[in-house]
Amino acid sequence: MSSAFRKRLALLIIIDSIIVSFSIYMSHFFLNPYVETFDWMMFVSALTLLLTHHLFSSVLGMYRKKWRYASMEELLGIIVVVSLSIISAAAIQALAFSTIYERALIITWMLHILLIGGVRFAWRYYKTYGLTVNPKGKKAKLVKNDPNIKTTLIVGAGSAGRMLARQMKDSAEVNTNIVGFVDDDFTMHHLTISGLPVLGSTEKIEEVSSKYGINHIVIAMPSIERNRVKDIIQQSQKVVKNVQTLPMIEDIALGNVSVNQIRDVSIEDLLGREPVELDIDSISSEINGKTVLVTGAGGSIGSEICRQLVKFGPERLVLLGHGENSIYSIHMELSQLDINIELVTTIADVQDRDRIFEVVNEYKPSYIYHAAAHKHVPLMEANPKEAVKNNVIGTKNVAEAADVAGVANFVLISSDKAVNPTNVMGATKRVAEMVVQSLSQASQTKFVAVRFGNVLGSRGSVIPLFKRQIASGGPVTVTHPDMTRYFMTIPEASRLVMQAGALARGGEIFVLDMGEPVKIVDLAKNLISLSGFTEEEIGIKFAGIRPGEKMYEELLGEGEVHSKQVFPKIYIGKNNDVPVTELYNFIDFEIDTLANIDIKNTVFRLIKLRGNDVRSTEKQIEHI
Repeated sequence: MSSAFRKRLALLIIIDSIIVSFSIYMSHFFLNPYVETFDWMMFVSALTLLLTHHLFSSVLGMYRKKWRYASMEELLGIIVVVSLSIISAAAIQALAFSTIYERALIITWMLHILLIGGVRFAWRYYKTYGLTVNPKGKKAKLVKNDPNIKTTLIVGAGSAGRMLARQMKDSAEVNTNIVGFVDDDFTMHHLTISGLPVLGSTEKIEEVSSKYGINHIVIAMPSIERNRVKDIIQQSQKVVKNVQTLPMIEDIALGNVSVNQIRDVSIEDLLGREPVELDIDSISSEINGKTVLVTGAGGSIGSEICRQLVKFGPERLVLLGHGENSIYSIHMELSQLDINIELVTTIADVQDRDRIFEVVNEYKPSYIYHAAAHKHVPLMEANPKEAVKNNVIGTKNVAEAADVAGVANFVLISSDKAVNPTNVMGATKRVAEMVVQSLSQASQTKFVAVRFGNVLGSRGSVIPLFKRQIASGGPVTVTHPDMTRYFMTIPEASRLVMQAGALARGGEIFVLDMGEPVKIVDLAKNLISLSGFTEEEIGIKFAGIRPGEKMYEELLGEGEVHSKQVFPKIYIGKNNDVPVTELYNFIDFEIDTLANIDIKNTVFRLIKLRGNDVRSTEKQIEHI
């Protein structure tokens, strides 16, 4: 027990003792103002009230409450403590004196609650406002013309908004003057909540912002649909540059809304797609207590897979990668967590067959997540042999090592560019899928592939490029005004990978329902706005489609869709036959002798043998 706590406890006991004694004395005085009120019964009742008050306050934790943040819960606690004390005093009076001073005890009860509660809430008021009161602000924010104060509007007057408003008003570190709320619940309109008015619905954000000079909006509606959040963000950004939000409801534990959780609106908030619900129990049962190996563990996707995996308690996690700095980085990050997992760092190149077999045989993992790959479309277009060596031969090495070692599940990280590919990167990813599908036909290992679109924030994605261009003053370069892409966040991609491993039966291609495709130019405009600029300040330049790029991406090709339902918002591809002989002749014998142009032709010829040159449409994709 700290000295500060002991001092605080002693002060509360002294104050409460004075209040209890004063309450019972005044109750007798009110009833008998002209006679002697101090008698033996009064003394016994006062002593009983003192002892039981301190006893019940201690048992119910009333001396440990932070009264600066007192609310209805604390008020109810005071009522319970005082009531129990009065009942105890009445019981003692009945037993010792065969009578009960009902009226005296009732008056004592009322005075007791009034004074105990008054002292606590007076302390809260003082800590919030100080001695000089500004009804709209805190004691540290009395100067209305202070340019550093944010004039804030909170969107959402529900529990999250109310808790946030209270904490913002109580925090001495937050420079805000909260004007009020807007909320779509019409029953709240024209009411005052937490001392702040509800100024109307979200449709009046622009009107309210203009009327009150709002320069800061916080969206405190963590449980509403993502599409609705997107609409509110876009509406708010029309009038205010500084728009912030709370995390989604899945990120807020037990309603613990904190000022520190407010974050700037991100590009992910504007995707407008609901998060995929995963079968956490099935993933946990597959991973818990097992050895798991992740290739490319230092990359954007690989490192996030590792972060997600540790939540499910594997016994050992093998971090395999070619770059020592990235492996060191993810290892140090995971080492700081409070986890009881053996972390193994392994530097290895997936193209080194002997080394890969050595690692897999040594650790004998139950799961392998193969995230190591070359993924930059223009670079691979210029270096097709390297794309084949890393994406195809590297995948073959790791997959065959898994087969020989008897690994239970092998999950390949693929790409939507593998569908009807027009570039070398996508073509090599499709051939890599064919490799694992061919192995699944006779192996005890369950081989599956997972396809998804562009991952926001990953290395080589368009977002970091746009941010650098904005930081340097623009222009932001977009290839074509009509170019569209599917987008998802790194955590979503990683969770899909783990879910696919848990669902694997062998040979499938899993695809996340990624919602509607997004125009790249709209993404650029949103990012410019989020950065605090206008399109007049940061221009957009159309640079033309690069070699190998498609105007739009697809997730599944014609004839690949399976009719069986597997999991909500997840597609599954059929396990089609693959040309094993030609595939392995190319990989084992031809790769070293072929020139770049021959490699391109051979890779695309292999894919066409599968009949994948037929373009699919959205109508040909079933949602399962």
